[in-house]
Amino acid sequence: MAAEVRKEIELEIAHVLFMDIVAYSKLSVNEQHARIEELNEIVRLSEQFRKAEAANRILKIPTGDGMALVFYKSPEEPAQCAVEISRALKEHPRLQVRMGIHSGPVSGVVDVTKRTNVAGAGINIARRVMDCGDAAHILLSKHVAEDLEEYEKWRPLLHDIGSCEVKHGVRVSVVNLYDDQFGNAKLPRKFATVQKHRARVRWAEVAVALLVLAAIIASTETGALGLGDCGKKYRCAAI
Repeated sequence: MAAEVRKEIELEIAHVLFMDIVAYSKLSVNEQHARIEELNEIVRLSEQFRKAEAANRILKIPTGDGMALVFYKSPEEPAQCAVEISRALKEHPRLQVRMGIHSGPVSGVVDVTKRTNVAGAGINIARRVMDCGDAAHILLSKHVAEDLEEYEKWRPLLHDIGSCEVKHGVRVSVVNLYDDQFGNAKLPRKFATVQKHRARVRWAEVAVALLVLAAIIASTETGALGLGDCGKKYRCAAI
């Protein structure tokens, strides 16, 4: 059975929804358990999750402070599931969750408890995309967003916000998924910080340019004044 599970995972591209609870480590142990159970219940009630589970085409992998949901049909599955979870979370304001989605290859492993786990680019990048966001954000990799753009219903919900630097200096291009019923329209703090830094650099460059220009003008005026005095001396000598 373990070999069969491993083979199935290795042969397919996965569409991964990664999520975690923001500031989870700051909660007490009892609060952590309560939040995880609350999140599990919300996920189990998601229509998209239930459809994939009924078809036996989903893996749910606990990650301590959240989970990864691995779908196999299309990138619409994790996106739709994220939308449903985000809407449900509106009724649970104390449960602050962020989500990231990416499609990519995964490899399967079965641990000593015979539980299925997965690893690979699909999982890793989904987590990195999620790490770029704050509470309530649903962030997609550019790859997933381009796939969803093929469907008219998703286009108005996709908002390109640029690239984000994650672990080991890796940069990922990220798209924010939201409308007034789900997601988070605010620019993630990581992007806002980068924009402020760039703005400060631009102002510094402008200030330097103005100082250089002022120095050039002052130098030109000084040179012109010197030539004027010299001209007067020659005229006086001629007289």
